[in-house]
Amino acid sequence: MSDETLEAEAASSPAIPLSPREIRAVMVGLMLVILLGGLEQTIVAVSLPMMSADLHGVALLPWVVSGYLIAVAVSTPIYGKLGDLYGRRIMLFSAIVIFMAASALCALATSMPMLVGARVLQGIGGAGLLSTAQAIIADIISPRERGRFQGYISTAFAIASVMGPLAGGLLTQYASWRWIFWINLPLGAFALAVSLRTLARLPVPGIKRPVDYGGAILLILGLTPLLTAITRIGHGAPPLDMENTLLFSSSFIAMLAFVWQELRTEEPIIPLGLLRNPVVALSCLILLSTFIQLIALSVLIPLRLQILTGSGADGAAYQLIPLSFAIPMGAYLGGQVMSRTGRYKKIQLLGAIVVPLMVAITAYTNPAHTAINVLATVIAGFAIGIQLPTATVAGQNAVNHRHVGIVTALGAFSRSLGAALGIAILMAVLFAQLHNLAPQALQAYPGAELLRLMVDSGAGTDAHALLIGPATQAFQVVFLASALAATSTILFGALIPDRPLSSKRPPASRPAPESP
Repeated sequence: MSDETLEAEAASSPAIPLSPREIRAVMVGLMLVILLGGLEQTIVAVSLPMMSADLHGVALLPWVVSGYLIAVAVSTPIYGKLGDLYGRRIMLFSAIVIFMAASALCALATSMPMLVGARVLQGIGGAGLLSTAQAIIADIISPRERGRFQGYISTAFAIASVMGPLAGGLLTQYASWRWIFWINLPLGAFALAVSLRTLARLPVPGIKRPVDYGGAILLILGLTPLLTAITRIGHGAPPLDMENTLLFSSSFIAMLAFVWQELRTEEPIIPLGLLRNPVVALSCLILLSTFIQLIALSVLIPLRLQILTGSGADGAAYQLIPLSFAIPMGAYLGGQVMSRTGRYKKIQLLGAIVVPLMVAITAYTNPAHTAINVLATVIAGFAIGIQLPTATVAGQNAVNHRHVGIVTALGAFSRSLGAALGIAILMAVLFAQLHNLAPQALQAYPGAELLRLMVDSGAGTDAHALLIGPATQAFQVVFLASALAATSTILFGALIPDRPLSSKRPPASRPAPESP
């Protein structure tokens, strides 16, 4: 089968007509799905201490979060391709069912390994929730109109970001940490019922194509050890210790085999030609870079506040609430401007320029100066939000509609990879700086141990007094490193071609059957 022109406009065949009322109903269903998936990424963090106390597995505790994120990153491209082949509705149905089943297993876990395994399965379902919901928008809305609908999706993410820690804390305090998983069953059932009803008229492909099972397996074998090694570095492991060296080596070999497989198969799981499209490639790089900055703000700011000022977890969390609202506000504005002008480059470039400036200001601002820090965080979050829908829609607009699902999934994968890279690299820089700047009496401790020592000892102790100066400088360095990394987004935004957004509705093959 010859390669299709990847930059072609969507075909002009008429789409299934959906009235404004039907589109609103679809968006309600999708926002419920996004809320369900986004909530699970934030609700767990507050409950981790109780989980470790009940299941006696402190060593595996970081993998309760990391296992989920790795599974999401690995599974996302596969959902995108299968959605292109078999239709988005059946993939969303499968993702919700997997997510609900895994949530029950998490709630029933009797050991930490069982909980981590169930979280990995839950991440496989969660990947389908997030990526498939975004691809569905591309099935029913033209690229020019798509930006404002992406703003609604960002709003659902923001609600999940704010409500997740609060709901997790209340459920853990007054019921049990297991209820943060049990709550997914009624929410998932409701999302499933609404989605199946509202998505009944989604188009499904009329032509069945072979599935690249070999490519899917090689992709899993390549990405899983890579992300595991990156995550271990973020947890304090030396970058080139024996285990990481083996993980990086196996990942490299598997990815070489994956490229060979994709070049020879009839229907590759990721058509590599898509990455030769400059709009697709640069959009993915923009999303990766913006999520590095998002991680820097959402993880490092509360961590710095707690360590340097002695603020509690609740006080640190309050500083993130403005960020949680600033990002969807930026996404909404970016989507509106994009829909009205039919262009994305200028608004995208504006956001790319603002972010490193705000992160640099944060580096030089005393964490106790709440007003300045919150203002810089809000402006940075707003600028990040501007870039999210513009990068997503630009990539979708640049390919034939039959590749929209995989392009959307590549964008989602880039966000997950950016989050994993961001937390690993920035925490590694923080650990290294803290170790290098520590007083001679504490030089024997690695950076991760010094950070834990500050957290455990608390403000006012001798250890905290010795490390407060080095920690202040270390956080300044890591924020400046983050700001420097953010300047790459300016280059990506300057290089991306500014192609007009199509006003044509997506083509339809045939409607999905009325029953699931």
